[in-house]
Amino acid sequence: MVDADGEVGTRKRGRTETEDERADRMWGELIQEVRVAQTGVQILFGFLLTVVFTPRYPQLGQTEHTIYIITVVLGAAATGALIGPVSLHRIVSGRRVKPQAVRWASRLTFAGLVLLLATMTSALLLVLRVATHDGYVPWLVAGVVAWYLACWFVLPLWTRHRYTTK
Repeated sequence: MVDADGEVGTRKRGRTETEDERADRMWGELIQEVRVAQTGVQILFGFLLTVVFTPRYPQLGQTEHTIYIITVVLGAAATGALIGPVSLHRIVSGRRVKPQAVRWASRLTFAGLVLLLATMTSALLLVLRVATHDGYVPWLVAGVVAWYLACWFVLPLWTRHRYTTK
């Protein structure tokens, strides 16, 4: 077997790329990830903004109003964090700081995912409280949150730990 460097019988792990090439690749990957999360949070946030204008909203109790306000603020914060990488890129583009921009955009994206988790949790709590006043609502919400945590954080962290050497 001949590898990319012409070495026979050797196999390298990883990529051979410059810091700039790595930053370009990571930026492209990050933007693809953000597009998925951004779409979801924008749809959820748009829906949340309309709730206050429905005939049923004034009939909700104080607890539901509070949950709604918290949910809207969390949705706004998640939207800001997930759109932040686009603004960051636009403002620093051409300034030769792409590796640093990728790091900050990654942090914003992670914060956005955490805020999206909180928004979805709060929205689910609100919807289930309005749909039913049964005592099992917190258990349903806790089960869904556990599922989100498993899919969004536990599995990726386990995979990272299991299959990487860093």
